[in-house]
Amino acid sequence: MNICLLKSKIHRAAVTGASVDYEGSLTIDRILAERVGLKSYEKILVGNLANGERFETYCIYGAAGSGVIELNGATAHLGKIGDRLTIMSYGYYSPVEAVEAKPAVILLDEKNTIVRETGTVHC
Repeated sequence: MNICLLKSKIHRAAVTGASVDYEGSLTIDRILAERVGLKSYEKILVGNLANGERFETYCIYGAAGSGVIELNGATAHLGKIGDRLTIMSYGYYSPVEAVEAKPAVILLDEKNTIVRETGTVHC
């Protein structure tokens, strides 16, 4: 039996835009996403620290180094520019892998610059 554990977390990402007319997803600066091992189109769970909303969607890469965190489609109704988000993904680990597993976590400032980094990227 495998166990589902936190694999990746981007903490306190600031929303930089929202586009209701887009098909859906959350656009994340490619560098930030790759730093925690998030793949394009990977399922993510997002918590909005400003209003308590939680939703599932998928990651799409934004321009590298842009700091973009954009709510797209229906998710654009769940936050506004400046809101801080926690973006999480999970992975399945064997009991042996689970003992050593440590999620890749980055903490961002208000400009979506990394201020702290812990854990290990798992692909």
